[in-house]
Amino acid sequence: MNLKLTGNHVEITDAMREYVISKIGKITRHFDHVIDVSVILSVEKLKQKAEANVHVRGKDIFVETDSEDMYASIDSLVDKLDRQILKHKEKNLERRNHGALKNQELDEQ
Repeated sequence: MNLKLTGNHVEITDAMREYVISKIGKITRHFDHVIDVSVILSVEKLKQKAEANVHVRGKDIFVETDSEDMYASIDSLVDKLDRQILKHKEKNLERRNHGALKNQELDEQ
């Protein structure tokens, strides 16, 4: 997994970088096929904004959140991202197992 961390109008400190890395690690526990993650942290007046673009096989997932605290924005970003990735994983499994022989009923004669 490649992680790209960018800051707009905010300097990314080592503590922020470590916090984002630890939180993004939660996503890879649920879904191993994450190819690329791009996180943008920005400040606009009183809003602390966090955006993430995750590239998984077959789909790009985009999430953005804003809050008054940057760490709260990162937390809600990871929560939203986790929900979307789990939803993508469930859809993928459902599609893959839809026509499987083990899921079909046997015709007894």
